[in-house]
Amino acid sequence: MKFLRRVTHRYSRIGLRRKSIQKWRRPTGRDNKMREKRNGRPPVVSIGYGQSRKTVGKIGDKVPVAVYNVEDLKKIGKNNVAIIGKVGKRNKIEIAKKAQELKIEIYNLNPRIFLKEINKTTKNKK
Repeated sequence: MKFLRRVTHRYSRIGLRRKSIQKWRRPTGRDNKMREKRNGRPPVVSIGYGQSRKTVGKIGDKVPVAVYNVEDLKKIGKNNVAIIGKVGKRNKIEIAKKAQELKIEIYNLNPRIFLKEINKTTKNKK
């Protein structure tokens, strides 16, 4: 469930049409209807909205594994999904090529599209 700050629909600086910056802040204020959990108001973070213990930290049914180099890709099994860590472009290209060979799923990158874009930019520079 996505919990939103009280007036995100009103101001662009706290999330109007900007999903990436819609952050939860606890509703405060004496007359705040959301804090009082009145009917018709958005939900407030509280006990009972959590995930089941079996699915916490998983992506689909797979456990995410951080990948920082090509050696880390070899450690990934069938029940894991790769997440590329904070690496440079050269290392990212190597990881993407190796993942495509080994047919490993990367959660935060599509290797085929990424490598196609890299090839376009290198051709334009020459």
